[in-house]
This record gives sequence, C-alpha cells and structure tokens, in this order.
Amino acid sequence: MKKLDIIYEDKNILVVNKPSKMLTISDGTSAPTLYEEAREYVKKKHKSNKIFIVHRLDKDTSGVILFAKSEKIKKELQNNWNDLASREYIAILEGQLKENSGKIKQYLLEDITHKVYVSKNKKGEYAETYFEVLNRTNKNTVVRVFIKTGKKNQIRVAFASLGHPIISDKKYGSVTNPLKRLGLHAYKLGVKIDGKYYLFTADIPVCFTPYLKKE
Repeated sequence: MKKLDIIYEDKNILVVNKPSKMLTISDGTSAPTLYEEAREYVKKKHKSNKIFIVHRLDKDTSGVILFAKSEKIKKELQNNWNDLASREYIAILEGQLKENSGKIKQYLLEDITHKVYVSKNKKGEYAETYFEVLNRTNKNTVVRVFIKTGKKNQIRVAFASLGHPIISDKKYGSVTNPLKRLGLHAYKLGVKIDGKYYLFTADIPVCFTPYLKKE
C-alpha cells in the first residue's frame, strides 16, 4: 500500500491529498483507488474500522478529499454538502482569459460517452462556478475557482465553454499537455462538522509553480 498523504485525521473524518491519475472510487476496473487505500489505512489501526465516501474528485484532479469514519457523519455531510462545504481549486487554462473574475452559470447534461456538455435550454443539472485570475503567462491563465455546486466535470466544462480549457484536458478540447497531468487541483476545503468549522489545504503541486510566477 502506498503511504497516504494525510492532511488531517480525528475520530470522525480522514482528510487526504489525492494524487492525480488515481480514482477516488472504483469505476469497475482493477485500477487502485484512494478509497481502497484509505480503507486499508484505517483497518490497520483496528480491523473493525470503516471509511465512507463523502465526495469525489475526477481521476486526473489532485487535492483535498474528505472521508467520513461513520455512516452518521457521511449522511450528515452528503445530505447538506453544498451548504456545509466551501471548495477552492487552482486551474491552469490554455490561452489568455480576458476577464479578471467572473461567474459561470450553466445547465449540464451527459452524453452516452460520459462527456458532459452545456445544455442550451436549461435542461440538466444546474452548475455555478466562480473564478478570479491569479496570474497570466504568455500562453496560459491561472485561476482560483470556487464552486457552489459539485457537478461532474463542472469546472472543466465551464472553462472549455469559454474557449479556455484546462491544460492537458484533451476530453474537453485542450491541445497542450505540458504537465503530463490535468492542470486542476482541489486546493482548499472548508467544512462544518458538529457545529465546528474546519479548513483543509492541499499544497499546490510543484509542477504548477512556474505558472504562478510573473513573467
């Protein structure tokens, strides 16, 4: 078992930094998953320990993921996730985004190939994405992203629809792959549990650093 990159742990939750190119939970293949690693980790402490999925990140997205240690905590969080959780991402986009900040409101649908696209007639699931520019380089724009809704591929579709897909995101139109991984990282997760507020941060990947420097 790989060593989990643990950000925080107590009797209720386990918070880890998920690496890119790892599934959160199984997609039916034999590929290793973060859930399996987390489950093995807690069972090593005591065989009766359990772990529960609360939310997910796409396979190629890195960053903060929270697991619950009881079904009670899992249900409390999942039933009110958008109200209890605040999520901040760092994304590296292709090209120069003109706006310094903005709000993207969309309705999303999924086709038979599991690709998400923007509905033109307000059918599908509502998604709300906010962004502000952190830095611009000659070829890219780095943005801080906040989401009010956690829909599948929401951030990736939002910026692709603006003509600035996330780098290395071939699925949504990216034509560059300088990082050899998706340029999207779940940087911060704030969450309220039993009346107490927690804020967790996953260090920005080292490979993102050159894009954050002023040119």
